[in-house]
Amino acid sequence: MNYGISRSVGLGYDQAVTKVTDELKREGFGVLTTIDVKETMRQKLGVDFRRYVILGACNPPLAYRALSADEAIGLLLPCNVVVYETGGGTTVAAFDPRVISTLVDTPELRVVAEEARAKLERVIAAV
Repeated sequence: MNYGISRSVGLGYDQAVTKVTDELKREGFGVLTTIDVKETMRQKLGVDFRRYVILGACNPPLAYRALSADEAIGLLLPCNVVVYETGGGTTVAAFDPRVISTLVDTPELRVVAEEARAKLERVIAAV
């Protein structure tokens, strides 16, 4: 199952994180959480891991509509967006909100998921 939207970008890691954050804002998302996976793995496991960040992004109007349609949908929020180093570059990716439609059969959630996907596609394309 394909559960994400991703692409390799021609930016360095730090530039990509900044650009993703800026593009998320343009599409009405705020970043609620930032998880530095490399640092977490170093602190908790004593292992070295590539530079990798998980951004917990939320678009309040879409989140409100989703939660109004199904209050338990909060289990699947926020939208996770990741930026990580690959062999010779940087990858940006976002969870595909349409996956929610495979788990929950609520018409309004399908509509919200499609809108969220369109916004996230624009974010990924703009980086």
